[in-house]
Order: sequence, then structure tokens, then C-alpha cells
Amino acid sequence: MATNTLKDQVALVVGVGPGLGLALAECFAQQGMKVGMAARDSEHLAPWVEKLSQAGAEVKAYSCDATAEHDVNNTLDSLQQDFGIPDLVVYNAGAFVQSEVVDISTEEFERCWRVGCLGGFLVGRAVARLMLGRGRGTILFTGATASLRGGAGFANLAVGKFGLRALAQSMARELGPRGIHIGHVIIDGQILSEKYAELAGQRAEDGLLAPEAIADNYLQLHLQQRSAWTQELDLRPWVEKF
Repeated sequence: MATNTLKDQVALVVGVGPGLGLALAECFAQQGMKVGMAARDSEHLAPWVEKLSQAGAEVKAYSCDATAEHDVNNTLDSLQQDFGIPDLVVYNAGAFVQSEVVDISTEEFERCWRVGCLGGFLVGRAVARLMLGRGRGTILFTGATASLRGGAGFANLAVGKFGLRALAQSMARELGPRGIHIGHVIIDGQILSEKYAELAGQRAEDGLLAPEAIADNYLQLHLQQRSAWTQELDLRPWVEKF
């Protein structure tokens, strides 16, 4: 059920797929928010847009390569024309190919960094410029265990995630005093998906993060009163070692 606080607010999720990205869009739509769903290829979003629209949500899909500045600007221009300036934006895009450092190609390393970090900068900067005009808004970045620790075989992921975390910290210190809430969410564990649900009959309660539960936490970050903002939140299953 939509709350009075969120009804008619505008949310944008950059990096929507069948896991967390979709859960975020559904969560925000259920609260009465107008939701933009952005992905490199927006065609695969069509069934989800139709489903949410049939449920009464106002939702649009946008094709956006988050690593291309003109794509980011065009997406935000379209979002404003359709719904208005966003109140909440989540950067959820990522790319990763597991490989040892000696085997990583320059092209693959750069691609993972561009999606993992540069895209966050381009989206965060463009959105901040809009939000500063009215002195409020929330920008959230999706991190991972690799945001804190560069594991063997995970350089492609860790370098971008380290950079994204640094970006979120700098933005929080610059923009928090100007009314913009910047949050970084560390997802410390495997997110439940159809692929992983089939493995040994595992359930979310047994060690996988339910995407809907993660999305609820993002929503709560947006709802926080500014006298007690969270800059970084880590989420993990109850059985996860850390």
C-alpha cells in the first residue's frame, strides 16, 4: 500500500535485471512511486513494465548505457519529461568476469571498471545536479563484499567496487550538508535467483539474500529522517561468516 510520504515521488533504478534491480522497481512501485527502469537493453524490461502497469503502477523503461555520458543525460531528460525530477535514484549496474590478474585482458578490465565505477559517477553526478536545485533527494549505490576486500580472482569486480564506495563517501560528505542523502549498500552474500534456488534446494532463509528483503532496506534508507542518515549499510544472510 502506498504511503502518503512516497505517493507521486519519482524513483529511477539504473541496472535492472531479474534479481535485485527488478525487486527494487517493484518495491518502489508498490509504494505509489513513479518508477523509471533503466538497462542497457530495455527490450527485456517490457514484460515487467507490463506486469507493473497492470497492477496500477506508473512505470517506464529506458535504454541506457550507464558508461556513456550522453545516454545518462538522455535517460534523465526522458525521465523528467515523463515523471519529473527523481526523488530516489539507485545505481545497481555491474559487470564481472572472474579471472586471475595475469589472465585479465585490458579490454575486460576496463569494461568492468567502466560499468562498476565510471557509470556510478556519471549517474551520480547528473542526478546530484538535478537534486541540488531543490535541496533534497536520495542516491543509493549497490556495493558488494568486493567493496571491502579484493579476493583472488575478483580483481575485475573489486577495483570497480572499491572506486564506487569511495565515490559514495565523497558524495556523502559534499552533498549531505546540502540535503542530498547518499548511501552505499554492501551486499555481503549471494542474492537468491532462479539459478541459485535450484542448487541443493536452497532457500533464502538458508543462506541466500532475498531480493525483496534487500529492496525493503533500500526503501528504508530513502525514508530516513535527515537527523539520522545512514551512509553505509551492510546486508548479509544470518548464516554468512564475516
